[in-house]
Amino acid sequence: MTALDRRTFLATTAASALAAAMPAMAQPPSEDVRLRAQLDKMFETQVDDSPRFATSLGLDKGARAHLKAELDDTSAAAKAQRLERARGWVGELKAIDRTKLSAPSKVDLDVVLYSQEQSVRNGDRYKFGDTGGNFSPYVISQRGGSYANVPDFLDSQHRVTNAADADAYLSRLRAFPVSMDNDLARHNADVAAGIVPPDFVCDLTIGQMRALRDQTADKTIMVTSLDKKAKAANLPGDWAGQAAKIVNGEVFPALDRQIAAMQRARRLAKPDTGVWALPKGDAYYADAVRASTTTNYTPEQVHQMGRDQVAEISSRIDTILKAQGMTQGTVGRRLMALNEDPSQVYPATDAGRAEMIADLNAQLGDLNALLPRAFNRLPKAKVEVRRVPVFIQDGAANGYYQSAALDGSRPAAFYINLKETGDWPRYNLKTLCVHETVPGHHLQVALAQESDRIPMLRRVGGGFSAFSEGWALYAEQLADEMGAYEGDPLGRAGYLQSLLFRAARLVTDTGIHAKRWTRPQATQYMVDTIGNAPSRAQREVERYFTSPGQANSYKVGHTVWVKVREDAKKKLGPKFDLKAYHDAALLSGSMPLTVLERHIADWAASQA
Repeated sequence: MTALDRRTFLATTAASALAAAMPAMAQPPSEDVRLRAQLDKMFETQVDDSPRFATSLGLDKGARAHLKAELDDTSAAAKAQRLERARGWVGELKAIDRTKLSAPSKVDLDVVLYSQEQSVRNGDRYKFGDTGGNFSPYVISQRGGSYANVPDFLDSQHRVTNAADADAYLSRLRAFPVSMDNDLARHNADVAAGIVPPDFVCDLTIGQMRALRDQTADKTIMVTSLDKKAKAANLPGDWAGQAAKIVNGEVFPALDRQIAAMQRARRLAKPDTGVWALPKGDAYYADAVRASTTTNYTPEQVHQMGRDQVAEISSRIDTILKAQGMTQGTVGRRLMALNEDPSQVYPATDAGRAEMIADLNAQLGDLNALLPRAFNRLPKAKVEVRRVPVFIQDGAANGYYQSAALDGSRPAAFYINLKETGDWPRYNLKTLCVHETVPGHHLQVALAQESDRIPMLRRVGGGFSAFSEGWALYAEQLADEMGAYEGDPLGRAGYLQSLLFRAARLVTDTGIHAKRWTRPQATQYMVDTIGNAPSRAQREVERYFTSPGQANSYKVGHTVWVKVREDAKKKLGPKFDLKAYHDAALLSGSMPLTVLERHIADWAASQA
């Protein structure tokens, strides 16, 4: 654990101890102290409840060392217990007198209470799938389920430095079939209630399961990862053999049960059905949009926002392309031609993929040099660029960010899906790097994690998609404003294509779930609008079918981020300071967009 984290935990423990030890007749602690004690208690409970969360933070040690040998309880009973726990927390948070809180503590209360109230509201309304910050109607899909995320978790986050760590890995491997069977029980109950994934989701999921199942046990990532880690730690013993025995005798049978269940669901499935086809599907999607965007926008409002922004951004790209001599055809067709230009395409070879990773790291270095122009505070944690594991690349997103461990044992990482190198033409690589690293996700997440003011619960609690994804798009705009694309018109076209892509998502996601678009219809719209290869566009569209509403968080978030900055600039005029604004916006942590608007308005008023 770093010195920063030791100080934080000492402060956290001290606050909790103060609240607990206060004599009954003594003056009550301030509301700030009461709130911090409550939030710290909630954080500790969540860590104890989630071994994977503990490992991701580097907190599976000391009194929590046993968690390193466990996995999360994914059963329906555990889900129900968490709902009741959230209900209790809402009551405890509402007992805090907001009028007696300091300004930063008001933000803390507003953010956490919003999150818990949404958990209760949506958990009461919808008993199928998951209704956290983003809705997931299907327990098992090509993008979700223990069968996919546990092997990835063991490989990417479970550290092995001694025999105890290796034993803990084996214990988790034995717990893996239990997790899969818990998923299976919930999946079966949901299917019986009419929650059936579209046929292609069943096909993709079965395909990914078979890709794992059809290997010999010793070749699976679950065995090779432990073998590699044990050898790197110079551990004697046949760790790979022990792991292979568990995979053969316990994991594979559980996987067979899931494959059989998904095949049964496939016989009930219909093609291209959005969540409109589920029980109370229209209401479900409207709530999914509210949950993902943390706004009160309706699906129709989001759809129209997308249409309007697609037209505006396309016009800006058109101007750039014409200046480069590309004048024929729609903007989408010209972008597609640019994507397929041999000078823009990395070779679909190991060497080509390695070159892309190297170029991304070089871009990261260039971007780091620009940051002092717009930020007072920079993150201490480093970020690495890595490839999405091959065994999950068919269903994984095109790219995603993983935060660093709090104890410094694991750096942050940007994972890029390199199944198709043609998905990543050279001209939009810088924007990709901006979005996922700096000043995008890594800067935003790491600054929050490294804060000594934000309660630990909010520093590492997962945040809000609309805030973080909206920030990452705002970061793309900021990079342009800082001069990242000076002398690089195609690079700027890549940045605008990124915005166009997210605007098109608004149209497509609402099209699928509110207007009943088919998968081919949605895919063609993405191809025509943004010029992506059909294979990439279809992979994106397939994601939207299993994560309704989530794709809307990006551009809605960007729209609100731009609005709050412009509102602050109008309020402050020449007194507006960009670096101070970024301090105010980021050092208070992730929050719902409704809270962000209020928070920045209060900040601007305090600076006037």
